[in-house]
Amino acid sequence: MIFEHEIPKGARLYFGKLARQKRELESSLSEMLLKNGFEEIVTPNFSYGQHQSIDDVKKLIKFFDEENNEVALRADSTLDVVRIITKRLGRTTSHKKWFYVQPVFSYPSNEHYQIGCEWIGHDDISDIISLSLDVVKRLNINATLQISNINIPKIISEDFGIDIELFKNNDVSTLYALNIDWLNKLIEIDSKDDITQSLLNSMPESIKAEVEKLKNIAMFQMYDNIVISPLYYGSMKYYDDIYYRIVDGNHTIMIGGSYKSEEIDSLGFALYTDNVLKILDN
Repeated sequence: MIFEHEIPKGARLYFGKLARQKRELESSLSEMLLKNGFEEIVTPNFSYGQHQSIDDVKKLIKFFDEENNEVALRADSTLDVVRIITKRLGRTTSHKKWFYVQPVFSYPSNEHYQIGCEWIGHDDISDIISLSLDVVKRLNINATLQISNINIPKIISEDFGIDIELFKNNDVSTLYALNIDWLNKLIEIDSKDDITQSLLNSMPESIKAEVEKLKNIAMFQMYDNIVISPLYYGSMKYYDDIYYRIVDGNHTIMIGGSYKSEEIDSLGFALYTDNVLKILDN
């Protein structure tokens, strides 16, 4: 039996103190992004292209429009923002830096508030990571930055015939059981100091540069709490190079990285508002 006052599992309700904190958080970060040259955009809740963003399409909440085209509730904002700016608004704006404050939805009735930004036509990943860390410092949260490279598991899968699902599922025990020396060394990497020249020399040529790229990016960031995870595979299917997460304990605060959309190299991140509010409330 469902009572009138109940809300669906996974839905969000904010009131009183938490509602005020949510509004203040969104206002503070919006002001910060505006000062960094980003303009705001609010995209439609409904989209035709969500299957291009989400790896598991079963998570989409789908229905059909009047012409029987499949529509989904927005499960991710990134590709919609780029398509709308470059295709629909391309004649009215040349601006390339955009942010949004809006929820995303997943099956069966989950909603998550996000604050995100997209930097269209920019490919220096260090810039977006630095901006993300500025956000974390503004929130005064002592979080961990985890840097990964989607190219590494992809190359290993394509060149050495190792099932990509092992990386997507983070199946470390099965990867270890393959008993491949250089692969085990990759699994054991935890920091930039672990990536030595000796280790690089032991890597197959096809992935050596990709591993070195991780170390160079980590060295550029003026931040103490950095973890390198060469084999981590993110859930957003459009990220195609450097990918990062910022976490505090069991809470993911932010994800971001490099991607290509509409043949344009771009960068972006999404901050998980609900998780941040849980951390700040504690």
